[in-house]
Amino acid sequence: MRFPPPSFALVMATGIVAVAARQQGLHGLALFLYECNVVAWVTLSLASLWRLARRRGEVAQDLASLQRAPAFFTAVAGTGVLASGALVLDVSLVLACALGLLAALLWIVLTYAVFAAVITSEDKQPLERAIGGAWLLAVVACQSVAVTASLLSGQLPQAWRLPLNFLALGMWLFGGMLYTWIIALIFYRALFLRFAPADLAPPYWINMGAMAISTLAGAQLVADAAQAPFLQTLLPFLKGFTVLYWATGTWWLPLLVALTAWRYLVRRDALRADGLDWSMVFPLGMYSACTHHMDLHVTGGLLAPLDTVFFVLALLAWGGTAVARTSLWWRGSRAAAPVSH
Repeated sequence: MRFPPPSFALVMATGIVAVAARQQGLHGLALFLYECNVVAWVTLSLASLWRLARRRGEVAQDLASLQRAPAFFTAVAGTGVLASGALVLDVSLVLACALGLLAALLWIVLTYAVFAAVITSEDKQPLERAIGGAWLLAVVACQSVAVTASLLSGQLPQAWRLPLNFLALGMWLFGGMLYTWIIALIFYRALFLRFAPADLAPPYWINMGAMAISTLAGAQLVADAAQAPFLQTLLPFLKGFTVLYWATGTWWLPLLVALTAWRYLVRRDALRADGLDWSMVFPLGMYSACTHHMDLHVTGGLLAPLDTVFFVLALLAWGGTAVARTSLWWRGSRAAAPVSH
């Protein structure tokens, strides 16, 4: 039996909804979601370590698979979101530092392992089967490290601030470049190759989510500029690109809604629970969080109450996905249980 790569999309979605809840002043809900997220992260981490120890051959095959390899980036993004949440929710600076360091190390190992394995793989798939929104998880992973480094720069002693701000800036800029490379392939595939309803999987919402987390990282860099002279000199550039990223993510929203309606209402594709559904929750929560943060540090209240609207949507999506996944697991466990006579 093949075990798929454990996906930390649940951790990504729950973590960012917790952060957005804190931004909306719902401290109790934010802390509850964060505590649930810690349990999910530990469980998925243990499952990943078990698979690495017992199924090394499958792990190596997955690293070289254009369909399965992007799932590895959720480990980086989930760990980064958990680290950022520890800072935003005032849980623990030590925990945030440990998780932030782990996220950076995972990013280095997985980024080069995945891209090297895919590039050298002899089993190349056609573009229409190989590329999709899930590949933008590489961008989300990169930007999660940028956000964590930027947040930590304001919490650690002065000697750490410049290196962390520089790391955050470099990761933020590279994440934008990586998005440009990957989205060009996704856009080409969507426009010029046949697009079936089943092709519009939930990870396509990461087209918007990757720009949302890039916006959040940019807004945090703007906030850090007051304590970092070299960021102060880049302030117009930082603000301009932050707005660019937000505008790009916002452009994707109506199109993704229209394509989702086309899939389920026009083409009558069956609505079914899928583990990838968390990939749709994360962008909604991230759009709320990034809009709130950008409005606070860049646009000065111009966008209110857009962040609140998307927080409500993200919370509803999180609750609906949690119920659907729990129901699916329950039915599966009942079906697998032995029948007693």
